[in-house]
Amino acid sequence: MRYMKNILLLTILTFFISGCNIYRQMVIPTPYYPNAKSDNVQVITPKQPQDVMGINNQNNKSNQTQITPLQNGTIKTSNSTVVQRIPFPVDEYATLPKTGDATVSGVIYLKTSGGKKIYGKNTRLYLNPVTSYSTQWYNESYLGGAKMSKVDPRLFNYLKFTTSDENGHFEFVNVPSGSYYLIGVVKCGSECGFVRDRTIRVAKKISVFGNEKKEVDLSKTIN
Repeated sequence: MRYMKNILLLTILTFFISGCNIYRQMVIPTPYYPNAKSDNVQVITPKQPQDVMGINNQNNKSNQTQITPLQNGTIKTSNSTVVQRIPFPVDEYATLPKTGDATVSGVIYLKTSGGKKIYGKNTRLYLNPVTSYSTQWYNESYLGGAKMSKVDPRLFNYLKFTTSDENGHFEFVNVPSGSYYLIGVVKCGSECGFVRDRTIRVAKKISVFGNEKKEVDLSKTIN
């Protein structure tokens, strides 16, 4: 009888120990997060590393400008169409005279539809020699309103600069003989009918010879 009790007790003890081991194997250990605010921590394993940053390869849109070649020397970007400048004509600029005795003076202003003049006060003006390079800018950008690609820095070696006074008067001295685009800007706001201030570019083609003293009205009408 005592023998049977010992066998029964051993059987129960064996079953209890086995059951505990099975339970331990079924329970998944919970990760420890020392900074977690809640015990209900959801663990997500991303399929790709970039998903952690919220970036998806298919939906990732670049901020870089997309450029598409077009005809007639233009390129189209995602924001606008840009006219490609022609190659800088080194030979043309090499033949331009470097010294001269002419004077170009005048006044720069905008004229409103009502006849009011808005003068370009203390504004920068420059003379740009007429070449195929500057003529492309004049036709495409100034007259046509198109944006153009970056200017060749060699151009600045051939420009003459001056600044107007409080009344918009300006003067260039020692100007070599030749043809130029006379260019300046005038700032104008509500007096020109604009909601906010704008900078208006004004340009005009002129020619001087020898020691000529040329008077120019550099103006533009604002409708």
